[in-house]
Amino acid sequence: MPKGVTKRRPRTRAALLQAALETFAASGFHATSIEQICERAGYTRGAFYSNFSSKEELFFALFDAHSERVISRLSALVDAVGAEGFTLDRLAELVSEVEPSERDWYLVTTEFTLHAIRDPQAAWVLARHDARLRVEVARAFSECLRAAGRTLTVNPDDFARLLIAVREGGLAQSYVEPDRLPPGQLERQFLAPLLSAVTEPATEQPAPREDPGSPS
Repeated sequence: MPKGVTKRRPRTRAALLQAALETFAASGFHATSIEQICERAGYTRGAFYSNFSSKEELFFALFDAHSERVISRLSALVDAVGAEGFTLDRLAELVSEVEPSERDWYLVTTEFTLHAIRDPQAAWVLARHDARLRVEVARAFSECLRAAGRTLTVNPDDFARLLIAVREGGLAQSYVEPDRLPPGQLERQFLAPLLSAVTEPATEQPAPREDPGSPS
């Protein structure tokens, strides 16, 4: 393999992913051609097929990249607030934040979900990616709740499904009526009471964090 190819490949892949996200959001998954993605990214079809076998494989790469960002953000919540400042209200406030770029991803994933509902094979693959995301959401949320001194009283996977349903349903209404319902408002209003209803005080309080500068 020529020298430098391995260094260029991540940049090529990242450019194709970004171009696909923008083109899917603007034109739709089905209406977007591989040629349009390549043109927007500034690469050839050969570059596309050296990274992805199809538009579906590219979508799932986008899905996994978005999932990693979601989990990284959830995992950072406890560190950002600190265990002593964590409450259910504060957790609901942080989780309800919606970045402007989320709209593009919502358009893309909603259309692909409709495609998967009609296509059993796509549904099978999507369900497995969804399941991996739920595992991480449930784990990260459980850690956040422990920092608030609470623990779930319901199945974590079912709760993760509910959180995702509330998020996606709320965004659907917000993007249709942005002036009436700003993104994240439903979570901001109802997530804390919901969390209170499906959690109980933890039997063990989170261990105090050690000061990195203190002597051991």
